[in-house]
Amino acid sequence: MRRYLAALLVGAGLLAGGAASAQPAHCPPGLAKKNPPCVPPGQARKGVTVGAQLPPGVDYIILGEEDLRRLGLAPQPGIRYIVVDNEVFRVADATRKVLDAIGAVQALAR
Repeated sequence: MRRYLAALLVGAGLLAGGAASAQPAHCPPGLAKKNPPCVPPGQARKGVTVGAQLPPGVDYIILGEEDLRRLGLAPQPGIRYIVVDNEVFRVADATRKVLDAIGAVQALAR
């Protein structure tokens, strides 16, 4: 009975290890367990996800050229930088696809 129990525990450990290694390489283990996976909690709450289109109904502010220079960001054609809940995102102008999460406004202003 003990051998059967030990074999069962070892097998369960191997299965659990296999499931954990199935996560994407770029996703930290803590974010892989979140829902939606690989999205930081602050972004998941807002509905802003890098790689997805900016959802309708999300309130945002478009940064002007003066704001971009002050934050150390360079204006690019076809790209807008927006602020959603104090977080700066780079968005493709034509498709509204969120290309990158730049960081918090306070961190960039330093």
